[in-house]
Amino acid sequence: MFEKILIANRGEIACRIIKTAKRMGIRTVAVYSDADADALHVEMADEHVHIGAAPAAQSYLLADKIIKAAKDTGAQAIHPGFGFLSENAKFVEAVEAAGLVFIGPTIHAISAMGDKIESKRLAQKAGVSTVPGYIGEIADDDEAVKIAADIGYPVMIKASAGGGGKGMRIAWDEEECREGFLSARSEARSSFGDERIFIEKYIVEPRHIEIQILGDSQGTVLYLGERECSIQRRHQKVIEEAPSPFIDEATRKAMGEQAVALSKAVDYRSAGTVEFIVDKDRNFYFLEMNTRLQVEHPVTEMITGLDLVEQMIKVAAGQPLGMTQEDIRLTGWAIESRIYAEDPYRNFLPSIGRLTRYRPPSETGSVRNDTGVFEGAEISMYYDPMIAKLATWGETREAALAEMRTSLDQFYIRGIAHNIPFLGAVMAHPRFAEGRLSTNFIAEEYPDGFEGGVMTPEIELAMRAAACFIHAVETSRDSQMPGRIASVAAVQSREWIIHLDDSHISARIYPSQGGATLVMGGKSFELASDWTPGKTVFSGTIDGRSVTLELDRLNMGYQLSTSGVSKTVTVLSPHVDRLMTHMPEKIEADTSKFLLCPMPGLVVAINVAEGDEVKAGQALAVVEAMKMENILRAERDGTVSAIKAGVGDSLAVDQVILEFE
Repeated sequence: MFEKILIANRGEIACRIIKTAKRMGIRTVAVYSDADADALHVEMADEHVHIGAAPAAQSYLLADKIIKAAKDTGAQAIHPGFGFLSENAKFVEAVEAAGLVFIGPTIHAISAMGDKIESKRLAQKAGVSTVPGYIGEIADDDEAVKIAADIGYPVMIKASAGGGGKGMRIAWDEEECREGFLSARSEARSSFGDERIFIEKYIVEPRHIEIQILGDSQGTVLYLGERECSIQRRHQKVIEEAPSPFIDEATRKAMGEQAVALSKAVDYRSAGTVEFIVDKDRNFYFLEMNTRLQVEHPVTEMITGLDLVEQMIKVAAGQPLGMTQEDIRLTGWAIESRIYAEDPYRNFLPSIGRLTRYRPPSETGSVRNDTGVFEGAEISMYYDPMIAKLATWGETREAALAEMRTSLDQFYIRGIAHNIPFLGAVMAHPRFAEGRLSTNFIAEEYPDGFEGGVMTPEIELAMRAAACFIHAVETSRDSQMPGRIASVAAVQSREWIIHLDDSHISARIYPSQGGATLVMGGKSFELASDWTPGKTVFSGTIDGRSVTLELDRLNMGYQLSTSGVSKTVTVLSPHVDRLMTHMPEKIEADTSKFLLCPMPGLVVAINVAEGDEVKAGQALAVVEAMKMENILRAERDGTVSAIKAGVGDSLAVDQVILEFE
């Protein structure tokens, strides 16, 4: 077994690999860029080596510097994690030439299956069902348009070396095909250093289901069940679960055996994933193979009890898997939510900045949080916007889902925008609960973007009751002697007016054992909670029903959030409530005559000139952030009167790019 390994990655996956290595008694070496000098993976590793500037192309993609770091520190093997150089055959060749061990598949397997164009050719030769398309390199946008017309719209434009949703576009017509090809190629070039693009038929209402495989150098290849990865946005997975609520045992066996056969064809060793598109009749088509550890591997680990990183290390050291297909048992259900630094209320645009508060839920046997950040850490514009992967387990899908909903409500992040409200709303969505999923779920259920979760009577009651209880506890504490804070402040009997949205209701609260009795709307409710001032999460019960809400104290009132619903709730005494009717309303500034930068980023292109007339939907500018190009479009017809930013400018949120007449 190895005594020391180097992790050629950063963020949560580097931290996750370090945890397993430490448990196995293996010392670890971290590499880091200028932007990651204070990163968590650097702190966790036994040793660390600086390898370059912040951009990945000047640090994490420099194979020679990574190999030198391994040699200089005496590391015997390199684990690539995912992304960066994880599926780069030339990197593996260089690692082995340096006398080091690559913790992953062989050069042959990566070359044959890691390249999406070549993997489809191989799958076709092996008789595997594949999606109709053009399997070959495409020279330019003119050729792309011709190929797409031959296949028939809609089509999927994909980078051959792509992954994580980057370098992927759907085109429904010639204009979108031309624009998508150019954008995908540019994104692929900057993210992977490989601008090759291919095109295939886009299957409407598909499910994205993948099979986890595990192979050793003795010829054993096993499948570890499937993962449902259909909840995607911009072709990037957002929520995954294992097993799939759609796949039956017969389909699971067929998909698994096909994945194993394909893996054996390339003598696959280590962990890998064979991805399929599955239609409504459970027909499945080979999509691609990822010759690396997947981002969503925790859900498979939670239902199989296997540590995939440990297995990868053992296989790389020449050890056999020591198990058969019959030994693989799927127990319970697991769901994973990817928590990103992005603003769901601004079309999920990236958000960067400092995590002024980062307080994840406590990890237990049923709650796991893989992360690479900490409170006070900086979310950089140079890398993927992932903050953490929250995974929950339950004996049933319903139990895992309930655990996830509670855990998301307990996950408190401030300082940047994040997608937890959106994740909470999806978890509360009836269609998700029923398991009626497809890769179009987000587009279908949120066609106009995300504006918040659905306010239900249960959520409204929880917010009003919790706000009243919180306010009563704070008021009671304020009346105590200075410096004296009880563990649970007593609630005093009082009448309050509770405002939520445009409605208000009178309520009276009374102290009771373990909480309070609230009389509101002619009904009586029993509240139980150990909440004390200063806590950012309210947990308790209302008439025995569990309630969890995130809490922010405002100048007047409270911001409460649950299941993607966020509301300001104000609790006033009857006297103050009467006085508030005389306060003027604040009028928001009119920004309709400006194109504002929706997130911090770099201006890649300005597509108009002063004096140009533009139409609604027209592309006006392109801003790059976190390795993704974002096209900013006109919201309405107008005329450009001034251009306030230029190509190469780094802009802050809401900085003016264009001004209209």
